[in-house]
Amino acid sequence: MTASSSKWYSGVTRYQWLVLIVASLGWIFDAFEGQLYNITRADMLPDLLKVASDDPSVKMWGERFLGIFLIGGTLGGWIFSSLADKWGRNPVMALTILCYSIFSGMTAFATEIWHVGALRFLVAMGVGGEWAVGAALVAEVFPKQARERASGIFHATSVAGLWLAAAAGLFVGTQWRTAYLMGVVPALLVLWVRISIKEPDSWKQAKQTKPERMGSYMELLGNARWRARAILGALLAMVGLATFWGVVVAGQDIAADLLKRLGDPDWAQKSKIAFGFIQTAGAGVGMLAFGPLSVRWGRRRTFTVMHLAALIMTPIICWLPSYFMSYGLLLCLLPIFGFFAQGIHAGYAVYFPELFPTHLRATGAGFCFNTGRIMAAPVLIWLSASMKSAFDLRWAITYLGFFFLLGLVFLAFLPETKDQDLPE
Repeated sequence: MTASSSKWYSGVTRYQWLVLIVASLGWIFDAFEGQLYNITRADMLPDLLKVASDDPSVKMWGERFLGIFLIGGTLGGWIFSSLADKWGRNPVMALTILCYSIFSGMTAFATEIWHVGALRFLVAMGVGGEWAVGAALVAEVFPKQARERASGIFHATSVAGLWLAAAAGLFVGTQWRTAYLMGVVPALLVLWVRISIKEPDSWKQAKQTKPERMGSYMELLGNARWRARAILGALLAMVGLATFWGVVVAGQDIAADLLKRLGDPDWAQKSKIAFGFIQTAGAGVGMLAFGPLSVRWGRRRTFTVMHLAALIMTPIICWLPSYFMSYGLLLCLLPIFGFFAQGIHAGYAVYFPELFPTHLRATGAGFCFNTGRIMAAPVLIWLSASMKSAFDLRWAITYLGFFFLLGLVFLAFLPETKDQDLPE
C-alpha cells in the first residue's frame, strides 16, 4: 500500500468535497439561526413586551419560546427527514434552508410578542429538518473509507455557526432586528444547493425499486429491526442532548460561580468567553476527532470512551478549580471537558445514517436525533431545573453528569457498523 492510498481522503472526488461543503454550510447556518434567539432575547423581549429588562415576564416568555423552538424543531425533523427519503435530498435540503432563513428574516419585522413565537416555531422546523438531510447525504456520497471522517467534519462545523452568531451579536449590539435581517443570508445557499447537488445513486435505485416504502414511518416503526435501532438511537441521542443542556452549557455557570467566589467584577463577560469560545473550541476538536477515533476503535467503543471520559471530567471541572480557587485552571480544563462531553454529538452524524437502509436513512436518522431532542425536554424542565435550584450548582451538575452512564446501557443493545457497507 502506498502512502497516498493509505490516506482517508485519497479517493475522495471533487464532487464529494463539494457535497461536504454545501451540507456543512447548511448545518453552520442551521446552528447560526438557532443561536440568534439566544443572543438577541435580552434586547428583543423587553422591546416587544414594553417592559424593563428585569421584568419577570421577560424570563417567562423567554422560556416559553425555548419550548416552542424545541417542539418546532422536533416536528420539522420528523416531517422533513421523511420527505427527504420521499422527494430526494436536494429539494428538501433547499426547502429546510429556505424555511429557517426566510422566517428568521421575517422576525426583524415582528411588532407583537406572538409574532416571535410563531416565527420561531417555523424557523425551528427548518433547523430541525436540515440536519438529517445533510447527514444522510454525506453518508451516501462519500466512500466507505472516508465516511466516518466526512460525517464527523459535517457535524463539527456547527461550532462555526455558534461563533458566527456570537460575532453577529457583537456587531449589532442592541439592534436585534438587524441580527434577524442577517438571518436571510443563508437563503442564497439554496441556489447553490439546487445547481450543484445531485441525488445519490443509492437513493435513485431505492426510489425505483421501493417507491411506496420511501420515508415510511410505518415501516420504520413496524419493522422489528429498524424499530429497535430507531428507539435505541433516540435514547442515545436523548442522553447527549439532555447532558448538553443540563451539563455542557453549565460550563458558563461554573465559570461565573467561580469568578463570583474570586470577587471578579467582570464575571459575566469572562464566563461567556470561557464557555462560548474556550470550551466550545475543545468541543469542536472533539467532534472532529470522533470520525478518526471511530475508524480505529469502532462506533460503540468511541461512544463508550467519550461517555466515560465526560462522566469523569464533570466533577473535575466542578470541584478542582473551586478547590484551588483558580480560574486559569478552569480555562485549561473546560476544553478537555468539551472535547468529550460535546464531542459525542458528532457521533450521531456518523452513526445514525449507518443504522438504516437507503429508503429510510434520513427518516431514521431524523427520528433518532429529533425524538431524542423531545425526550430530553423533561430532564431539562423538571430534573435539571429542580436540582440546580435545590443543590449547590457544583453538586447539581455532578449528579446530572451520571446521565452519561445511561448512554452505555443503550449502546450495549445497538450494533457496531465499523467497516460495514450502508444497509440497503
